Amino acid sequence: MCLGIPGRVLDIHDDSGLRMATVDFGGVRREACLSCTPDAAVGTYVIVHVGFAIAQVDEAEAHRTLGVLRVMADAVEGELGEPLP
Repeated sequence: MCLGIPGRVLDIHDDSGLRMATVDFGGVRREACLSCTPDAAVGTYVIVHVGFAIAQVDEAEAHRTLGVLRVMADAVEGELGEPLP
């Protein structure tokens, strides 16, 4: 199973010409490439799949989705490598 997980962009930086971000997934922070979401800005919520932000989503939807994913703890842990807090 593959998941796209919503998270909030904390900062944006350049990494060898790629627009990258630190994304917070309700306490777990990971790097994600923003090349597929060029309008993403600090504070924007994005859906991240295999290290790429693939879409923007509003804050309410992000929180609803994270709530569902917390119920599916094993799937989230498999995708992120650690459980959501």
